[in-house]
Amino acid sequence: MKLQDLTMSMRSRGEKGLVPFFTAGYPDEETFLRLIRAASDAGCKVIEIGVPFSDPIADGPAIQESSSRALENGISLNRTLELAVQAREKTSARLVLMGYFNPVLQMGLERFARRAGEAGVAGVIIPDVPLEESTDIRKVLEKEEVTFVDLVARTSSADRIKAIAGCAKGFLYLVSVTGVTGVRSPLSKDLEAFVARVREEADIPLYVGFGVSNRDLAVQAVHRADGVIIGSALIRIIQSAATAEAAVTHVKNFLEDIHQAINPSRRP
Repeated sequence: MKLQDLTMSMRSRGEKGLVPFFTAGYPDEETFLRLIRAASDAGCKVIEIGVPFSDPIADGPAIQESSSRALENGISLNRTLELAVQAREKTSARLVLMGYFNPVLQMGLERFARRAGEAGVAGVIIPDVPLEESTDIRKVLEKEEVTFVDLVARTSSADRIKAIAGCAKGFLYLVSVTGVTGVRSPLSKDLEAFVARVREEADIPLYVGFGVSNRDLAVQAVHRADGVIIGSALIRIIQSAATAEAAVTHVKNFLEDIHQAINPSRRP
């Protein structure tokens, strides 16, 4: 199932999406794969995998630290794609890679797209590729049935939002705060107003990320949006866990709690 088919199907039946972010190969490859399975078991149907990079300009301290450690452990874009293949064997959730353009360029656009398609990757997020420079990579990814996922900043004008929405597929990633991930949380009134502004210009599912760190913020976000993306909060849970086993357990419990909170009518 293509990413947009999934997100539209979820929206049509009233299911709010919860998208967890994990850095590829962090804290180690085995635990990373167990975290993917735990997220799927917690009800997550889309999972975001961060490609470690030495200069992650959009990421806050927690994700930067996880990326640095993954790089030290030898996790590259090539290895991330190999891990995606293994992850697909453990879950039916759609996998979305989030990474920066430099490693993609070094691998080559067509080779990257082909490898991503072969790995079963459903979507790709590249935060340092703006709309105006995205045409080539969209076309190359589309040939492999991989979706290019767009981001919308809170500071975007109505015209800018409309232009992005005109190209967007899968879902629109709403950056709910200015600055990097995990440093601050969005104010409730600002978040609702932002989602409402984007909704006026876009019919595609809207997923809110950056700064969504707990169940209350997640519930506020999905009051108008179709889902939430949580990254830094999960990385901090992993970082603070005493053991790998504890990290997997705490992450699963955290995600189950939020999934049930944003989908109260689907509570078992």
